[in-house]
Amino acid sequence: MGLIAFLKTQFIVHLLIGFVFVVSGFIINFIQLCTLLLWPINKQFYRRVNCRLAYSLWSQLVMLLEWWSGTECTLFSDQAAVDKFGKEHVIIILNHNFEIDFLCGWTMTERFGVLGSSKVLAKKELLCVPLIGWTWYFLEIVFCKRKWEEDRDTVIEGLKLLADYPEYMWFLLYCEGTRFTETKHRISMEVAESKGLPKLKYHLLPRTKGFTTAVQCLRGTVSAVYDVTLNFRGNKNPSLLGILYGKKYEADMCVRRFPLEDIPLDEKEAANWLHKLYQEKDALQEKYNQEGIFPGQQFKPPRRPWTLLNFLFWATILLSPLFKFVFGIFASGSPLLILAFLGFVGAASFGVRRLIGVTEIEKGSSYGNQEFKKKK
Repeated sequence: MGLIAFLKTQFIVHLLIGFVFVVSGFIINFIQLCTLLLWPINKQFYRRVNCRLAYSLWSQLVMLLEWWSGTECTLFSDQAAVDKFGKEHVIIILNHNFEIDFLCGWTMTERFGVLGSSKVLAKKELLCVPLIGWTWYFLEIVFCKRKWEEDRDTVIEGLKLLADYPEYMWFLLYCEGTRFTETKHRISMEVAESKGLPKLKYHLLPRTKGFTTAVQCLRGTVSAVYDVTLNFRGNKNPSLLGILYGKKYEADMCVRRFPLEDIPLDEKEAANWLHKLYQEKDALQEKYNQEGIFPGQQFKPPRRPWTLLNFLFWATILLSPLFKFVFGIFASGSPLLILAFLGFVGAASFGVRRLIGVTEIEKGSSYGNQEFKKKK
């Protein structure tokens, strides 16, 4: 094992990476709070500033995927679609099967220059999560309770506010509403059978309200819908912890572009269009499982240096005073100070682990287990 590979497995190194991410995140959140003064003066300037502040935080996670673990992301698409990536407002539909599916999506937004302006329809609980939810709040992310009767007006209002967004925006939708598990899949397919819908093998039944509402509210702003089907070679099931330990994965993403004018205006017809799309996604997953490859041309957009340079910038600023501080504590010889410091390290380790836990499938919500039953 080489020195770099050895360092990637060390807890103290992970703690330092977590320290840089968390402290820089709080600094960024504070700056974002100050930028609220810009909103009544120049809303578009406020948005551009916050896109770059969000990029400075999210790109640290992308750095872990691209530079720390060396994970490769290959696109399967066509040249006409790839030529438009990063040059238009779009809605992204991504399957929700893996702990790091969001991170693979982010690395594609980074390579096409829209990471800072990427959006998502997020569950309201994330608004209370430091760094993640707070950064999204300043980015005008649309939060919902996942109860359509209560969410409808909030979602419509939030989407309409994005109609004049100045940066190219990729709006991500997990139409399944929650991550795939065997229990949720079984319940979902019971609902599909009760509604006379074709069963899916690799996906949950898509929830159509969020999609049809997004299409209606963003029509005239969004140019297309990108359907993204993600899989990992070797039947791997990667995790954020695996990335932190430097494990390298190979992600394949099949991307299909659908012009927005091809999607029906009528809500019911648009919902049927989405169900048909998920049947096609299921067929793509089946093909991948059988052949180990998606159809289409292969593209490997080059990784850019900015994620690495951004992390090195924050690491230089934050780690130098930290090392001086730690050296001073141990040089003092005070048992009380040393114990207090070790207690702080333990608390910091717990906090970082809780942040990572947000991405873990087994710690996900029971939303799919309960809400699908209600639909029956």
